[in-house]
Amino acid sequence: MKNNTTSWVEFVLVGLQHQRSPTIFLGFILFMFVIALAGNSLLLFLVKMSSSLQTPMYYFLSQLAFMDLCQVVSIVPQMTAHFVSQRYTISLYQCVFQIFVTLFMGGSECLILAAMSYDRYVAVCRPLQYPVLMRSKICHIISIAAWFWSSVQALNCSLYVLPLPYCKSNVISHIACEYTALIQLSCSDNSAFERSVYLGTFLVFLIPVSIILASYLAILLQVLKSRSSERSHKALGTCLSHLCVVGLFYGAAILTYMTPISSYSAQKAMINSLFTTIIPATMNPFIYSLRNQDVLAALRKLFTKCMSIQHPSC
Repeated sequence: MKNNTTSWVEFVLVGLQHQRSPTIFLGFILFMFVIALAGNSLLLFLVKMSSSLQTPMYYFLSQLAFMDLCQVVSIVPQMTAHFVSQRYTISLYQCVFQIFVTLFMGGSECLILAAMSYDRYVAVCRPLQYPVLMRSKICHIISIAAWFWSSVQALNCSLYVLPLPYCKSNVISHIACEYTALIQLSCSDNSAFERSVYLGTFLVFLIPVSIILASYLAILLQVLKSRSSERSHKALGTCLSHLCVVGLFYGAAILTYMTPISSYSAQKAMINSLFTTIIPATMNPFIYSLRNQDVLAALRKLFTKCMSIQHPSC
């Protein structure tokens, strides 16, 4: 509906309706949602409860898990509720809140992924300096900087689109709200804002990508110099799996947020958003954590402890 200034205060998310088989598509999303919820929650619990996981690597991993949880929880439950109720409308304030959460967590994830790659670089290439370079104070500073910078970017975008006049269609061919979709529906001149956002987004992507590529390249070169073929193969496999996930995440994010708004397509952005929210949230616990021997050892220890509580005689 419209208010007295003819600006839309509700929008219709029709991305799910435009799928050939909405039920199958939603079922696939819900399947990944359950895996993401279980995997990231388990990782957070293990890091919190296990003393052996109180290291910089798992400090950053726990933050990554929390970000992934927030991403999927901000999108999937609402999408499911829309499908069940067959009411696909979302208020402007709900839309802006969803934009803020997605940008806040997505931006933080970009920077935390870079911090994790730097952590691995220090661990492999400068092991003797690791206790100094990755001491607790440094990790906290990196974390605070990542959260602060991404919150500034998210607030800038979400607060900008809130008061805009929306005099075009209120239909968005997406399963979630994005600020680029709202700007495309606005009837005001947003060219100055678009330029400032592109600059900020470019920096958010450029700096972490540069750190990630430089860190993994240094790791690969260091591993290739190693005489241990078993260690080399293991490290190479780990680096490649990490780079695949990071490549999908950053590639989809760049296609979504670095594309000119004039050529923005909500349907294409919907597919890209799956690779920046739901799919990484599903894969990250397995790629970064549950394949790790330390995490598996902590999981076995926790399982053994639970079994001993249930069967004290054993």
